[in-house]
Formats: sequence, structure tokens, C-alpha cells
Amino acid sequence: MKFLILNGPNLNLLGLREPEIYGKQNYAALEQFLRDTCEAEGVECVIAQSNHEGVLVDRIQEAYGLFDGIIINPAAYTHTSVAILDALKAVQLPAVEVHLSDISTREAFRSISYAGMACLATCKGHGFESYKEAIQYLKTYLLKKKEN
Repeated sequence: MKFLILNGPNLNLLGLREPEIYGKQNYAALEQFLRDTCEAEGVECVIAQSNHEGVLVDRIQEAYGLFDGIIINPAAYTHTSVAILDALKAVQLPAVEVHLSDISTREAFRSISYAGMACLATCKGHGFESYKEAIQYLKTYLLKKKEN
């Protein structure tokens, strides 16, 4: 089982950007957490981060035929990017949306998630553990699908 884990804009600044919301650990710590979690779950992963919407769209499109599923934290593009939504819908890979914070309790504009409209579930509000929840959810989903 192989997952593409995509992270959107400003996640490269974890630890610096609003640590009271996003935590004090940096992006390198997140990448290590993801590798360790995937290894523990028996899942292969490729991790990518970009501040550019088109790069994220390209990565989603390139995932077709290479990955079993996508874990995506679209960050600010969550609330603005129809292009990411369309890419997720086009490749038809099972996807789970992730957010470090609970976007539903923040500013009103964060209540809309375009990317989430193409995802099986959203894991949010638990910091790095949100990613672990997403990885486990997607793995379970794919194993159940394989059984049927």
C-alpha cells in the first residue's frame, strides 16, 4: 500500500508560524512523524510540500496509477482551490483531508473546504495525530475495499 502525503502552503514554516495554533514542532519533525507512522502501519509513503497551487495539482495528477491513496493538508488552499478539488475528483484516488487545527472552530471563511468535497473524511484538530488518524482511516478503507 502506497500513499502520497501532500502538504500545502506555509506548512514548511511549522514551528515558526502561529505555534499556539499549529504547534512548536517544525516541518522536519512532521516528515519524520509521517515516515514513522507509515512504517508502523506497513504503508509506503511519499511526502511532498508546496506553496504553489499548480504544483499540488500536478502532484495529485501524477499520483494516478502510482499510489493507492492520498492524504492531503491543502492548508490555505482548502478554502479557495477548486483546482485541487477538480484534480482529486479527476484521479479518483481515495483521499483523506487533514488539518493540524480544528478549522471548524476558527474564522468563518475556514468553514468551507473545497478539497474536502472530494475526500472520504477529514481528520482535524489533533496536531500531528490528525495525520496518524488519516493514515489509519485510509489504510482501513483500502483494506475493506480490497476484501469486497
